[in-house]
Amino acid sequence: MNSRDAVHYTTLDSPVGELLLTADATGALTSLSVPGQKGGRTLGPEWRYEPGLFRAAEQQLAAYFAGELDEFRLELRTDGTAFRERVWAALDSVPYGTTTTYGAIATRIGASRAAVRAIGGAIGANPLLIVRPCHRVIGADGSLTGYAGGLDRKTHLLALEGVGRRP
Repeated sequence: MNSRDAVHYTTLDSPVGELLLTADATGALTSLSVPGQKGGRTLGPEWRYEPGLFRAAEQQLAAYFAGELDEFRLELRTDGTAFRERVWAALDSVPYGTTTTYGAIATRIGASRAAVRAIGGAIGANPLLIVRPCHRVIGADGSLTGYAGGLDRKTHLLALEGVGRRP
């Protein structure tokens, strides 16, 4: 692995458990995972511990958890299919303190209502928990449907944002 392709990482304590953040060599955030996350990243043997690359993310996450930040302004770099990238971009547009549904995300990206299952798969594969707010997506009936980080964390994040369950 050359330095350009190296995975840089740090860990941060948070109210929802330890966060594992990764970035590319430019410092663009590539993932944010929590322990036990379905499909989350785990520390690799060749990864480079570089907490200095994550100062902005650390400051913004601390402000978010303190209730002082409602929009992250970080450089993000993900590598998904064109469909997943469209779904993730739609997640980025869901405002703090609100919720949306899988069907509304489908409409937002121009997909049919039949694509809701695929939308759910793309949301479940979101590599940037918290920063890319997949926790704001709920079931059409207001239920707290799946969250890769666990429903307890989803409930905590929504409560932090002052959100009820209805979109």
